[in-house]
Amino acid sequence: MSAQIRKERKGYYEILEKTQKGNLDITEWIKWFLQCLINALRSTDSILKRVLFKADFWNKHSSTLINERQKKLINKILDGFDGKLTSSKWAKIAKCSKDTAIRDINDLIGKNILRKEAAGGRSTNYELVK
Repeated sequence: MSAQIRKERKGYYEILEKTQKGNLDITEWIKWFLQCLINALRSTDSILKRVLFKADFWNKHSSTLINERQKKLINKILDGFDGKLTSSKWAKIAKCSKDTAIRDINDLIGKNILRKEAAGGRSTNYELVK
């Protein structure tokens, strides 16, 4: 809940000031607090789903040979990678050559961990197989 209040800090201080300077009616503050609680529960649910998915993924692939670069990038994807994953981004994040990135990606495609997204050609993107 404290993390959610930090996210909604501006609203928190606004409703707190409004409540303190008004009469003794705390109805608006209670409404704000309950909405904040709902938001916290939704956020927790979302985080929990990602954590469970990540745990299931690594359990499923516990015996699959995956190198450290691949583990690093898979974890980034599982943690919520921003944007589209391309071989160039792979190379930059993993600090390797583009050729090595393509070999890593093709290896994971062969292991049914990654797949190419529908658009191909120069704008080839990759995603986890779910």
